[in-house]
Amino acid sequence: MNQADTFSYRTKDLVIELAAPEDYERVGELTAQSYFAAGHFETPEDSYLQFVRKVRERAEQAEIYVVRREAKIVGSMTLIQVGSDYADIALPGELEIRMLSVDPAAQRGGVGRAMVSATIERARSLPGINAVSLTTGSTWHSARALYESMDFVHDPQRDWVVPGTDISLVVYARKL
Repeated sequence: MNQADTFSYRTKDLVIELAAPEDYERVGELTAQSYFAAGHFETPEDSYLQFVRKVRERAEQAEIYVVRREAKIVGSMTLIQVGSDYADIALPGELEIRMLSVDPAAQRGGVGRAMVSATIERARSLPGINAVSLTTGSTWHSARALYESMDFVHDPQRDWVVPGTDISLVVYARKL
């Protein structure tokens, strides 16, 4: 990816920018804690939660962004293009959002919407990118409502089940 170090997105009280190495530990813990707090995992030591904590490794193949409110990190997300080991569903021409997480104390405060808006702007700045895609839980109604309100369309042919589990995931995409 290119120009990630100069991309930023601002709202009246949020700044979204590329995570710095000193942010990686907070990003990993925020992601794991928000997923666990949402009830998606039985234990905070789940192998997937260990995986999301490996931010330094992920940053070698993807763009990792943080959301700051008054200099405090309140959210993060990973943006991936096809060909990355971290891409789950990205097709050629898509920028995939993964591991979008919001501090539970900051949820319902516009952080998630700002991250998705920032992704759309980032995608528009990348040559050859003409859509944004993401995966969310089939029963995560508030997340699905957010994406649908931002013109993402459910693409049921791309839905999938996490291997070795009964967790159903749904895919959304938005053309630019």
